[in-house]
Amino acid sequence: MQPEIIIGGPMPDTVTAALEAAFTVHKLWQIEDQDRFFADAGQRVRGFAANTLAGRIDGALMDKLPALEIIAGFGVGYDSIDAVAAAERGVIVTNTPGVLDDEVADLALGLLLATLRQLPQADRFVREGKWPHGAFPLSPTLRGRTVGILGLGAIGKAIAHRLDAFGVTVAYHGRSRQHGVAYTYHDTLVGLAAACDVLIAIVPGTAQTRRIVDADVLAALGPEGVFINVARGSVVDEAALIAALQAGSILAAGLDVYEDEPCVPDALIALSNVVLLPHIGSASVKTRAAMGQLMVDNLTGWFTDGKPLTAVPETRHLRAR
Repeated sequence: MQPEIIIGGPMPDTVTAALEAAFTVHKLWQIEDQDRFFADAGQRVRGFAANTLAGRIDGALMDKLPALEIIAGFGVGYDSIDAVAAAERGVIVTNTPGVLDDEVADLALGLLLATLRQLPQADRFVREGKWPHGAFPLSPTLRGRTVGILGLGAIGKAIAHRLDAFGVTVAYHGRSRQHGVAYTYHDTLVGLAAACDVLIAIVPGTAQTRRIVDADVLAALGPEGVFINVARGSVVDEAALIAALQAGSILAAGLDVYEDEPCVPDALIALSNVVLLPHIGSASVKTRAAMGQLMVDNLTGWFTDGKPLTAVPETRHLRAR
C-alpha cells in the first residue's frame, strides 16, 4: 500500500499530481471535520507535505499524528515547522534549498531597482495619463551606493554576485565572518547599517532573527537608506519600519514579506515610498516546479530507503524507524 500523507495547503497542480501518484493523499484544507479525521485516518498518516498555507506545524499537531515520520517543507524557510519538536518526536523535517536561490536573488535585485528608480510609481504615472502634463520626477539611484546584506548564505551570495555586476560596494553581517569572502564583514547589524545606504535582509525567520532589524538599525541606515526584505516579515520590527518611512528617517523600502501574511498593514499600503510585493520571491512556474519535485523526492527518498535529500540541521541525525 502507498504511504498515507497529508498535503497541508493548495500547491501547484503538477506537485499535487506527483504526490497523488506516489502516495495516498489527504488534503487537509478540504476536510470539514478535522477532529474526526485526526482520530481516524490521521492515525495512519506517515508524511506531511507542508507549505505556509498549512499554518504552523507544532508539537501539538504532530501529537495528533502518532505514525508521522516526515514533514517535507515546500520552501527553503521552515519557520512554520517546529523542527525541534519534530526532532524530539523522531520526525524528520526537510526543505527545498538550492533550487530557488537564483530566482529569489533575481527578485531581490528587481525589487531593489523598482524601489530606488520608483518603477511602480512611474508605471502608474503613465497609466493615469499624467505624462503629457509634465515629466515624471527624478528618482534616487543605485549609483555610488554601498549595499549591506544581512545573511550571506546561498541566496545572499547569489544577490552579492549580481550586485558585483552593478559596480556597487557590498558588505555583510551574519553570525560570523566567512572565510574566502572578499566583502567587508561587520560584526554588528547596526555597524553594517551605518556603513551602508541599502540593507537587504535574507536571513531565516528564527527566534534569533525576530525583529533584528529594529528602530536602531533603521536609524543607522539613515535618511538616504533603503531597506529591502526578501527574508521573512518577522525579521523586521514592522511598526518601527512604518514609523521610519512616515518620518522620512529612511528613504524607501521594498518588501516581499510581512509579519502577518497575507495581511499587509494599511499604513504600509498608504505610503508612496514603499514597493509592496505579495511574497513572490520564488514564484515562477519553473522554480516552483523544481521546489515541488525536491519536496516529492524528499518524501519518496524517505519512504524508499530512509534517505531524504535535504533534511534540515535539527533532524539530520534521524534515521528511518
